[in-house]
Amino acid sequence: MTCPLCRVRKAKRSCPGTGAQICTVCCGTKRLVEIACPPTCVYLTTAQRHPAAMVRRQQEHDLAVLMTALGPLSEPQLQIFFLLHTFISRFTHDGMALTDLAVAEAAGALATSFETASRGVLYEQPATLPAAEALRRELKALLAKIAGEAGTRFEREAAVVLRGIERGAGHQAAGLGSGPVDYLTLVARILNERPPDASQAGSRIILP
Repeated sequence: MTCPLCRVRKAKRSCPGTGAQICTVCCGTKRLVEIACPPTCVYLTTAQRHPAAMVRRQQEHDLAVLMTALGPLSEPQLQIFFLLHTFISRFTHDGMALTDLAVAEAAGALATSFETASRGVLYEQPATLPAAEALRRELKALLAKIAGEAGTRFEREAAVVLRGIERGAGHQAAGLGSGPVDYLTLVARILNERPPDASQAGSRIILP
């Protein structure tokens, strides 16, 4: 039986995410990125507990590329980053998944608004792409909810993170740019390595 995902290699593994037999290569490379793996999948849990050398090298490369794009971030800023991308990973516009370009534009526009607000100028920079504008509005509402009494101070921290996301999604770092979803795919792999409660990071963000 041929793997239904690649249609090249022999299907050897029963995949609960697809409900079919798939090959070992597709299982290893498409896991949680293109395949919605349930937490009970034995191959998923085994890989998470005992990552192969190739997987570890991929993780190290992903983090190196990401941190090059983001630049130096404080712990609160890293919490903001993972909070934003947990939200972004679930966001769709008109039923369509986001592209790197839409994420870059939304992050850049919102960063501009926050940066001008920190200088006492109230200005809302819209995004031009419909998907980017929809994401910008949702991210703005999300950050407003967790800002609390920090106000402009929090927005300055968020602006730094948003600029990093803009650089990454805009493929302004070495190792990015060979495909239309390189950045989002990279972050999806990294998010898979975060602790299960990473989506709750916003409730623990503490500004020094």
